[in-house]
Amino acid sequence: MALLVLIRHGQSQWNLENRFTGWIDIPLTDIGREEARKGAEKIKGTRFAKAFTSALIRAHQTLDIVLEVIGQKNIPVEKDQALNERHYGALQGLNKDEMKKKFGEEQVKLWRRSYDVAPPNGESLKDTAARTLPYFKEKILPEVKAGKNILVSAHGNSLRSIVMDLDKLTEEEVVNLEIATGAPIVYEIDPSGKILKKTVHALS
Repeated sequence: MALLVLIRHGQSQWNLENRFTGWIDIPLTDIGREEARKGAEKIKGTRFAKAFTSALIRAHQTLDIVLEVIGQKNIPVEKDQALNERHYGALQGLNKDEMKKKFGEEQVKLWRRSYDVAPPNGESLKDTAARTLPYFKEKILPEVKAGKNILVSAHGNSLRSIVMDLDKLTEEEVVNLEIATGAPIVYEIDPSGKILKKTVHALS
C-alpha cells in the first residue's frame, strides 16, 4: 500500500483577479504561498519517493514550498506539460464575471465545469484528460502501485481529470467536482491499483 497525494497550486495572481489563467505562466500570491504551506502541514508525516508537477510556475512554486515545509527538498521531481491546466483558448486573461455578462452564466459554467464543452480555441475537460490520463497511467500510477509514496502538484482541471478517473465519476457528476487550492487529496492505493481510502484535507 502506498499514498498518492494530489495538490492543486495555491492562489495565483489571476485567481485573485478572477481571470481565466490556463497556460499563462502566472505566479502565486502571498495567499497562495500560505495555502501551500498550510497544505504541506497536512501531509508533513509522509515520506515521498518522487514528485510530479506541470510545466507552469504556480505549480512549481507550490511544490517547492510543500517540499521545504515537509523537509524533503532533495527528492526527484519530474515536470511535464501533460499536467498543465486546461488551455482556456480565447478566454485566457479575461475576467470571469465579464464573460458571464457577455455570454451568460450557464455558458461560462459549461466552459469551466462541463466534461466535453471547450471554450473558443481551448480545451474541454475531455481534451485535458486525453493528455493528462495517459501520462498519469504511464508515469505516476505505476510508481504508486510499486509501493512508493508520490506527490503531484498540478492544477484544478488536470487534477479534476485524474480524480474523475480514480473516483469513477460520470460526465454529469464531474460538473460539480471542485478542487480547492492548496488542499491535499490523499489516496491509499494497493499494488493492484485499488483505492483503499481517500482523504480530502481542508486548510481551515
